[in-house]
Amino acid sequence: MAMQAWLALPMLALLGGLLALSPLGSQVLRRGVVFIDLAVAQAAAAAVIGVHFVLDLESLGLDQLAASAGALGVSLAIAGITRRWPAQREALIGLLYVAGACLAMLGASAHPHGKEKLMQLLAADVLWVNSSSVLALMLCAVVMAVVRQTRWLAKDTAFYVLFALVTSLAVPALGLFLVFSCLIAPALWVERGMRHVTAVLAAWAAALTGLLLSWWLDTPSGPTIALSLTLWGVVSLWMAPKSLQQADPPKP
Repeated sequence: MAMQAWLALPMLALLGGLLALSPLGSQVLRRGVVFIDLAVAQAAAAAVIGVHFVLDLESLGLDQLAASAGALGVSLAIAGITRRWPAQREALIGLLYVAGACLAMLGASAHPHGKEKLMQLLAADVLWVNSSSVLALMLCAVVMAVVRQTRWLAKDTAFYVLFALVTSLAVPALGLFLVFSCLIAPALWVERGMRHVTAVLAAWAAALTGLLLSWWLDTPSGPTIALSLTLWGVVSLWMAPKSLQQADPPKP
């Protein structure tokens, strides 16, 4: 009973993250900008490192504002890149990710605890997620559930702004690696014809498997869960032919 109570917040955080990120993941695959999450999430992390250590300002509110500003700036930059240089967009987005990673590392090197903060933003320990982060993820999930019923995500401006805001809220709670897994793994199954709700629930089961493994094996929860979700997403490649036939029957 004690273990269930201890894991309640991490379980809710994972569900909220999947519900909030998976609709964006489907758009990412459809638009062909897979690296956008890495670039935007890394920009959020770099902004947090800059505020926290370079400017020597320690505040959860400032950290979140910095993450949102960094993510929004890079997201809008990517929107411009996709319009002006569509053929080179993935290469340019990759360079934005590298630039953000380098800035984060340079900022972290300026403080004795910078590397610990950087590691937390890359691979957060979900076991220690707090209630405010879980509430933020759940609110994002509700917003995305409403947005999915509209055509907003089909519009560039709405997509890139929502992507930046949701990602900037998810990274401090889940870490960059887990955010990317939550974004892409369910979307791969949706592409194969699985219903969105089913894909999210199956992804949650895979994430909970990783969470329990990290508990039993005493391994870092973020990387363990991300690995579990990644493996589950890769399995979709072997299910593709059958699922695609069911989802899109040939026209007469």
